[in-house]
Amino acid sequence: MRTVIFDLDGTLVDTSGDLIAAANLAFAQMGHDVVLDPARDAGTALRGGRAMLRLGLERLGQSDEAEVDRGYPVLLDAYENDLSRRSYLYPGAMQAVSALQSAGFAVGICTNKPERMAHQLFVDLGIRDAFASLVGADTLPVCKPDPRPLAEAARRAGGDPARCLLVGDSDTDRKTSAALGVPSILVTFSPAGQSVADLKPEALLHDFADLPRLSDQLLP
Repeated sequence: MRTVIFDLDGTLVDTSGDLIAAANLAFAQMGHDVVLDPARDAGTALRGGRAMLRLGLERLGQSDEAEVDRGYPVLLDAYENDLSRRSYLYPGAMQAVSALQSAGFAVGICTNKPERMAHQLFVDLGIRDAFASLVGADTLPVCKPDPRPLAEAARRAGGDPARCLLVGDSDTDRKTSAALGVPSILVTFSPAGQSVADLKPEALLHDFADLPRLSDQLLP
């Protein structure tokens, strides 16, 4: 079976608002007078909690990985307690998932978000049952860009890892698919925008309506 595996943050769902809110709460709890902006810093938010902590500390003139390590569990706790209030699906995402399934593709998720948080977010959004697999950052001992989580997501969805593709939004996703030797499709509607073209994926996705056609071309 052909399988389309999706990244989560910045690909299916814009989670930047909830991530930034969690980072700002973490900074306050750590005693740091810095606030990230939901519009200005959305791109950093979608690169994960440590990226947000580093950005905030840099704005304070600090570059301290020990402080990033101290703040990371604080940020995760804040995020887990309020992870879906500001998050939303990108337009057309679930219609594309349904169209892929109707065309005979299996669909799954491979994310660097902790599995329990990804699961809860999808439950909150009412879409967990639409995906046959969900592999998170802690499902296996390794995470993206190691190719094993992507392969596992394809297998758990009922597919062949050699016959999958990854839909994502970042260099991490591009490196992951390349490491497995399968195609990647990078979206242009997340904060990285058209710059993902520089990563030379097999295809760019400007609108989810085009995804079934592109998937069929890349996995004939």
